Amino acid sequence: MSVPDTHAGQPRKAATAAWIGSALEYYDFFIYGSAAALIFPEVFFDESDPATATLLSLATFGVAYAARPVGALFLGHFGDRVGRKKIMVFTLILMGISTFLIGCLPTRDQVGTLAPVLLVLCRVLQGISAAGEQASANSMTLEHAPPHRRGFFTSFTLSGTQGGQLLATLVFIPIAALPEEQLMSWGWRVPFWMSVAVAVVGYVIRRKLDETPAFEQQAATEGVVKLPLAVLLREHWADVLRVIGGALVASVSTIFTVWALSYATSDSVGMDKSSMLWVGALANLVALGAIPLWATLSDRIGRRPVFLVGAAGSAVTMFLYLWAISAGSYPLTMLLGIVAFGVVYSAANGVWPSFYGEMFSTRVRLSGMAIGTQIGFAVAGFAVTFAAQIAGPDGDDWSAVALFTAALCVPPVVAALSARETAKVPTEQLGERTVGQAAQPAKVTA
Repeated sequence: MSVPDTHAGQPRKAATAAWIGSALEYYDFFIYGSAAALIFPEVFFDESDPATATLLSLATFGVAYAARPVGALFLGHFGDRVGRKKIMVFTLILMGISTFLIGCLPTRDQVGTLAPVLLVLCRVLQGISAAGEQASANSMTLEHAPPHRRGFFTSFTLSGTQGGQLLATLVFIPIAALPEEQLMSWGWRVPFWMSVAVAVVGYVIRRKLDETPAFEQQAATEGVVKLPLAVLLREHWADVLRVIGGALVASVSTIFTVWALSYATSDSVGMDKSSMLWVGALANLVALGAIPLWATLSDRIGRRPVFLVGAAGSAVTMFLYLWAISAGSYPLTMLLGIVAFGVVYSAANGVWPSFYGEMFSTRVRLSGMAIGTQIGFAVAGFAVTFAAQIAGPDGDDWSAVALFTAALCVPPVVAALSARETAKVPTEQLGERTVGQAAQPAKVTA
């Protein structure tokens, strides 16, 4: 059945909404990473034991990833039942509120152990929001995109994510340069308070976007699936496992963004905080250009080869990046940081929205992407905590962390090698067990 032409012009609108919304959403999410590495060990945890305080602070970063699979179950279900647009609006509002509240929290000196408890609670809300953000935005852009450019249009979600990470880093550069007393008292709160504007802007952008023609067509013909999770596990369980394995590549991002920053600015290396934040900023700036280029290449040669370059290449380049930090060479750290995160990792990061989304049919696409990615991302989130333990009591065993990161790149490689190539498959045939032969329809309800 042909897609209605009433949605003409929507692919660009959907991509723009996905980019801006994801940038704003992940600005909120990533300012927490910078704060967890640089601020929270002193503000929310016991300063008398710096190593333990850092470990606990990095663990709170991972808490959001643990909450994401739970959020994915609920938001994936409702996204396949009521549509992509409503979930996209809800996730932005929830992220804005929870992030603003972090900026209002009392410190450990003020309320004792209640402070880290409240911090974890707000971080859980951030995780629930993030669970539905990328899956709903990816589904929205994929289902609006022309069949031959799905890779390019869906990559805007991840370009937005990198944009949000860049914005978060740029905001923290002047904050980190504040005098220590001002930084620890009120300075660190400012980026979190700015989330109010994030929620307002995101709501205005996304509420005007049309629902996808694929979802509307599904609802109008066969009807929406009554229990998306049941259909997903019955018909797409192997693809869910592939997405879980593939999503482990996100460990490269969390190690780069949080653990490497903490390691580089520790006493054992002694790099300047602002200088290291610039490494992340420039790497993300390069990624903004690299992601759509890799995605466009995947529209031509396929998703699998591009994803494999990113996953396997990241295992090597992250080793070189951490080595450069250990050597204390800032120019080399800058160069290898840009290569590792800005270029190589962007290959996997730019193509996974289309690669994963194309594994599932419209009936369960949002559920499949949300559940699969968020389970994998949960492991990636706690990779930072594991890395802090693997690095030893002094936190300087970078080679062990590099090997650990490389090991986490193996499942994504296996997942890609075992997956179908879907770049040239018509949109209406995506998710079918055999291309050209539709699977039996599941029980649905209008």
